[in-house]
Order: sequence, then C-alpha cells, then structure tokens
Amino acid sequence: MAVTTMIDSPAVATGATPRARRRGTFGADKLWALAFVTPYVAIFVAFVIYPVGYGLWLGSDPSSYRALFGDPVYPRTVVNTLVYLLFGVNLKLLLALLLSGFFMRKGWWTKFLLLVFMLPWAMPALSSYLSINWMLNGQWGLINNLIWQVAQVDGPPWLDSPGFALGSVIYGHIWKWLPFWTLIFLAGRMAVPVELYEAADVDGASRIQKFTHVTLPLMAGMYLVCTMLSTIWALGDFNAVRFISGGGPALSTHVLATLGIRNAFELGDPKLGMATVLTALPLLIPLVILLMRQLRRSEVTI
Repeated sequence: MAVTTMIDSPAVATGATPRARRRGTFGADKLWALAFVTPYVAIFVAFVIYPVGYGLWLGSDPSSYRALFGDPVYPRTVVNTLVYLLFGVNLKLLLALLLSGFFMRKGWWTKFLLLVFMLPWAMPALSSYLSINWMLNGQWGLINNLIWQVAQVDGPPWLDSPGFALGSVIYGHIWKWLPFWTLIFLAGRMAVPVELYEAADVDGASRIQKFTHVTLPLMAGMYLVCTMLSTIWALGDFNAVRFISGGGPALSTHVLATLGIRNAFELGDPKLGMATVLTALPLLIPLVILLMRQLRRSEVTI
C-alpha cells in the first residue's frame, strides 16, 4: 500500500505555492505602503501633534490662569465671545437659509446675482475687513461722509463706541461668510425631491406652508450641523476683530482668540496667551461631541 506524503501530494503542493506568493506580494505591498505613508505621518506629527502638545504644555501652568482670571479685560472678553457667537452665527445662518430660497428661482438674472453675491466670500479676508474698517472710520469713512452729504449730520462713532464696534465686527463676519453658507443651504434645497413640492401644490399649500412642512423638516439635520460647524469656526475667528475694531476701543471688543494673541505676542507671555485660548475648551468640546453624534446619526439614517 503506497503512502503519499505531504510533499508528494500534488494538491497540497499546488495549494501552498500561491499562498506563499500572496504572502510575498502582501509583504512587498506593506513595505511600499509604509514608504508612502511615512512622510505624511512625519509631517502630521511635526505640524499638528507637536504644536498641539506644546500648546497644551504651555497652557498647563496654574499661575497663568490666576493671572488671566484676575485680568479685568477677561470677563468682558468672555461676554463678547458669547455675543459674537450668538448673533454672528444665528443671524448668518438664518439669512443664509432664507436667501437660499430666493436663489432657487429660475432665470439667468438669479444666477448672475448669485455670482455677484459670492464675491465677498471669494475675496481675501484681510482686504475685506480692512475695507470695512476704512468705511466705518468716524472722521473720513465712507459711511459717515454719505450721512453728512444726505442729512448734514455727523454719523455715529462706529469704531469709537464698544457697542457699535462689536456690532461692526459681527456685521463684518456675517457679510464675509453669508455667501458660503447660502451656497451650502442652496445645495441642500436642491437635494429635496421636487415631488414633495408638487404634492404640496396639489394640496393647496402656500409658500410658507411648503417651507415649514417640507423644507424645514428635511433640512433640520443639515441646519444643526452647519450651526455647530459655524460656531466652532467663529470661536477661533481672529481676523474679523483684529482688522475691523482691533479689539478697541480700550480693549472692549476682544474675543478669546484675539485676546490670546494679544497676551502671547503683544504682552510677550505665551503661557498666558495659551491659557486664554484654552478657556474656550469648555464650549468647544461639547460642540465637537454634538457634531460627531449628529454626523453619526445622519450616516445611520442615510
């Protein structure tokens, strides 16, 4: 009786060879993948992980927080940040939602207006905010000169009053970012099935009823995600305050982002500046968690 060994078996021999070849191929692929990934990992560690870790280390000094909480400018800055987020984000997104319905109209003139409307967002932020600063100058600004020519009265001190200055900053932020969010909501409106609006027309629904019963329910999740994203971005917005009001008058319009830059560079205390920025984490972390949950919920729904 002949005994067939594992080596003599043709089935085993033919089955082992492709497996070995696959192992060799996968091993080579892993080496190539490691070679391609290594530069990106090194750049990510050098320009993301290390700066974040170094910043957290700078902001871990308790004496910096004692000095920050004793600064009389800080409480006003926290209030300014909350007001800036409350009005800047909500007014911007509400107007964007309404304007997206206007740009849903058919016609070449609507597309032309949309193109012109997108120009403020396409322009560089620095030149836009500096233009607003020049227009709101109390002595030779464009706005006050127009008020004088029309009504023969002096215009308000836009950048010399804390209330007007903070309102000007909020206006500049809305003016800059309103076109972007309008375009986002316009894309969301285009994704709503036309059959739903046709069915609402058959039922005799008005425009307001179609907006409240068709558009809003279908765009509620998108609106919430956009609100949280806009809040996160506005919380770290430095340009609007820096180039419109400069934090003045008398440091009365600073937000946490600009006050942190001031403490770190103008006062020459990087630890104090990082501590100022890190005090925004109690507001930032819940927003990020809510955003991730909403995105996960939207993915499950889809």
